[in-house]
Amino acid sequence: MIPLHLGRGGTEGLQILCLGAHADDIEIGCGGTLLRLAAQYPGCVVHWVVFSALGVREAEARRAAALFVDPTALRGPLLQTFPDGCMPFVGAEVKAVFAALQHTMSPDLIFTHNRKDAHQDHRLIADLTWQTFRDHWILEYEIPKYDGDLGQPSVFVPLLPAVYQKKVRYLMEAFPSQHSKRWFAEETFLALMRLRGMECQAPSGYAEAFYCRKLVL
Repeated sequence: MIPLHLGRGGTEGLQILCLGAHADDIEIGCGGTLLRLAAQYPGCVVHWVVFSALGVREAEARRAAALFVDPTALRGPLLQTFPDGCMPFVGAEVKAVFAALQHTMSPDLIFTHNRKDAHQDHRLIADLTWQTFRDHWILEYEIPKYDGDLGQPSVFVPLLPAVYQKKVRYLMEAFPSQHSKRWFAEETFLALMRLRGMECQAPSGYAEAFYCRKLVL
């Protein structure tokens, strides 16, 4: 594998935009990668946006963002209150949020949902990401679910044991409201990272994976 080194050069830090339809999406999809990038690029800045964080989920989203990103590097979180499961029906309002983001930042790296995700909210966020940020590096993360929509990712980020273990610990700590869901379990998150680690021959055996549709070198 060929490693890719990020950065703008000079004193300006790496700018990262994280987009999630719901509280916990970003953390599940790219939490380990964010922890690794923070260690690898100490000056990085992370912009955090969640489109549905209602009720107890708002507090959980804030707690999780603070766990995964150092407060000095965190911008946001920007938390919206769009209805879970119904975002395509208020698509114009969701798109307006993207338009505002476009005028306030030009990130080096964007994490968003997979355009082939089975969840309608996830697909909308992915589509609007591509419509809004046309000259940016976009990595689409994956969320395991009942629908069985996992595919063949093309970008892998190997994770050290301390990182993938911290990711799982933070997930369980930050989102107690999700513990009643049978899929929201340490075993689920570890299993997916183990599978992706096997596919990229990660030294630790664990990795996160992403879908990259366009990359200009």
